[in-house]
Amino acid sequence: MVITGGSRGIGRAVCLRFAREGARIIFVHYDPDDLKANETLGLVDKMDVEARARKLDISSFGAVEAFFQEVVGEFQRVDVLVNNAGITRDAFLMRMSEDQWDQALLVNLKGVFNCTKAVVKSMVKERSGRIINISSVIGQIGNIGQSNYAASKAGIIGFTKSVARELATRGITVNAVAPGFINTEMTEKLPDKARETFLAQIPMGRIGEPDEVAEVVYWLASVTTNYITGQVIHVNGGLYM
Repeated sequence: MVITGGSRGIGRAVCLRFAREGARIIFVHYDPDDLKANETLGLVDKMDVEARARKLDISSFGAVEAFFQEVVGEFQRVDVLVNNAGITRDAFLMRMSEDQWDQALLVNLKGVFNCTKAVVKSMVKERSGRIINISSVIGQIGNIGQSNYAASKAGIIGFTKSVARELATRGITVNAVAPGFINTEMTEKLPDKARETFLAQIPMGRIGEPDEVAEVVYWLASVTTNYITGQVIHVNGGLYM
């Protein structure tokens, strides 16, 4: 299986969840150094599971295509793709630069296109596969200062539903998971006032944990979900219903 953004946060939790079941894991990241990636590899290694990490700019069509050609060339197929990598470039629309808009869309949305397109041919050949895209509650409800992020995550939902229709007869399911306010480095950067505002809107009264998202991702990749495709599974404590 291949996971993007697997060095930390939800991506790391997904790696560890699949490692518990003995899956061969290849995850990519774009951190400035390999520190977090090595931490994740160390955790997976304790489970006696094969895992590899690669630095990859998923916004680069050519780099992604070359990476998946290498993976498929060595292992013949990719059973599961989890498109998890994402960034924020927050700003009010009036102050948002073109570069802030472009960066969010390039990584969050084009990255999903690049990876999915690169892996589909091998999945079609095998007539099986699971593609799970990580969207966000923000893609459903929007958020002040995140028009670029919201647009990219809403785009993932439309992309998921369209590709699910295209691949349904080929034995490939395509679904999305939309986390809410999850305890990751990304949310830790929020000001206290913003965190309190989010918490006040969550009926369960707490933020979620990466493991809770990873559990849903694993479920969607399992054989018990053969008849589920084109769906958005919300993991948000009731923030959006």
